[in-house]
Amino acid sequence: MKIIYHKIFEKQFKKLIDKDKYKIFKAIEIFVENPHNINLNNHKLHGSLDGKRVISAAPDLRLVFEEFDDYTLVIFLDLGKHNRVY
Repeated sequence: MKIIYHKIFEKQFKKLIDKDKYKIFKAIEIFVENPHNINLNNHKLHGSLDGKRVISAAPDLRLVFEEFDDYTLVIFLDLGKHNRVY
């Protein structure tokens, strides 16, 4: 799996407190091992984000991404609280 981080994702990541950054690292680590791990709640998005997917790093911390070729390439696009990324 190749992972690319969009500049919006990187910008939002820099704004996080260390505790939330750690949660993001752990979620991505789990994601690389198994993108469909039940703890990540990986699911499709609809509406204006149709075609994208999201995982949860914490109860109110989401990572929005696009996947290509059955998770051969993943581009993390955005992250943040539920009400910011949706």
